[in-house]
Amino acid sequence: MAGSSQQLVELWPEGAPLAAGVTDEDRPALTPYLVDGDGSGSKGAVIVCPGGGYGMRADHEGEPIALWLNSIGISAFVLRYRVAPYQYPAALLDVQRAIRYVRLHAADWGIAENKIGVLGFSAGGHLVSTAGTHYDAGKPEAADPIERMSCRPDQLILCYPVITLQSPFTHEGSRINLLGEQPDPAMIEQLSGELQVTPDTPPTFLWHTSDDGAVPVENSLNFALALRRAGVPFDLHVYEQGQHGLGLAESDPHVANWTTVCGLWLKRYQY
Repeated sequence: MAGSSQQLVELWPEGAPLAAGVTDEDRPALTPYLVDGDGSGSKGAVIVCPGGGYGMRADHEGEPIALWLNSIGISAFVLRYRVAPYQYPAALLDVQRAIRYVRLHAADWGIAENKIGVLGFSAGGHLVSTAGTHYDAGKPEAADPIERMSCRPDQLILCYPVITLQSPFTHEGSRINLLGEQPDPAMIEQLSGELQVTPDTPPTFLWHTSDDGAVPVENSLNFALALRRAGVPFDLHVYEQGQHGLGLAESDPHVANWTTVCGLWLKRYQY
């Protein structure tokens, strides 16, 4: 299946919380890429969060990823989340709302509501790891039915992710865009994923290159170590060489293998 399955879905048609305007960049949205199911509603879906240092969203980490997921039989949604000048918590509210929205409408799309994964690259990986460590079970008394849904992801897929906001392994640009030039130390700790893992953190797939010059591999290694300590299942793949931001990595047959192993891992949880 090529192309998106239907039009953009605005997450807050009446205006998002903290919105500073009414342009597309102020209006978080999902682009659905649905696969035809078997009618059982047994398969899951993955919400894709492109990277871009919380300052932009990289195109090659959006639609191409959704189409790859479609090619292995998994429906996908690409998230337009808010980036700078928006700071925390705008992007987190956006991904939490996206998870709630897909969960509420899962039956309409033939998707299993308990198989909603979230995949992110680089700063999008930080957003995904934050969604996987900061969530709630929904607000049963909320007037908005979307807000009654849990925003806990069922799986995390982290691709060369920013995880920590602590020096020396953080990505400085992402931290500045998210928290400003003089971030509160308490916020740095709260948004450093490796410090927030619990036994309830979702199963996680991670990949990185060992010589990543922009986001050090320690981000993935330390998150995996935290998952191990908490008893959370994870798959960790570290490739010897490869620049940051490879996406599908089609130019490098070795690193491009990540889609094969990730696809096999996903099928265990999504089928």
